[in-house]
Amino acid sequence: MIEIRDLHKFYGHKKVLDGVELDIKTGETMVIMGRSGCGKSVLLRHLIGLARPDRGSIAIDGTEISRIKKAELYSLRRRFGMLFQGSALFDSMTVAQNVGLGLKEHSSLTDGQIAGTVVQKLALVDMSGTENLMPSELSGGMKKRVGLARALAMDPAYILYDEPTTGLDPITADRINDLMMTLSQKLSLTSIAVTHDLVSANKIADRIAMLHQGQIIFCGTPEQIKKMPDEHIQQFIKGKADREVI
Repeated sequence: MIEIRDLHKFYGHKKVLDGVELDIKTGETMVIMGRSGCGKSVLLRHLIGLARPDRGSIAIDGTEISRIKKAELYSLRRRFGMLFQGSALFDSMTVAQNVGLGLKEHSSLTDGQIAGTVVQKLALVDMSGTENLMPSELSGGMKKRVGLARALAMDPAYILYDEPTTGLDPITADRINDLMMTLSQKLSLTSIAVTHDLVSANKIADRIAMLHQGQIIFCGTPEQIKKMPDEHIQQFIKGKADREVI
């Protein structure tokens, strides 16, 4: 379980997070939505210790991460996998090398054991047989799946998705949504996804948290958010503003 309490973050004089309060339950898929620049990606960075709060706390399974030492933080990060918005594959590496990179750098597994794990993770994302391909030979959807296999390589308990369907056509995006749901159930993952894609959010989310001006203004089910009268929420859902709301 992740417990976020009164989280504040400034970059210079700009307040990006302004007292964020959020609980993410073990085994659920939490989708974080909001307008560009509202602090969604900054919040993700805090969850894995890549950013430290100016005030407030984040507890991962009871461990308050802003107070632990670097060695403990590195150990905690191994419990997280992350699928980046652009997949973030290394162009000079094969699919197998990309998926196995974290294992090679941060585990004591032999090359043979790493190769076996790579085969297993690629099978999970329906990419068997692609080990020797280069990223340039992959479609956008294939790159996302390879990135997801890499995120799963260390057997994380938590997986973070940063705009997982951005840049994909609707059919490919729906396949990624289905894959995320299947993996979450099969591997008992706790998933946190940042997305602007309302179709994706409604499909994959157990709950949706709406971030506005650095604060969580709503947290509930996809059905509940549609009924909320809040103007900021309705403007986001409709994709247009009847009048300016600040």
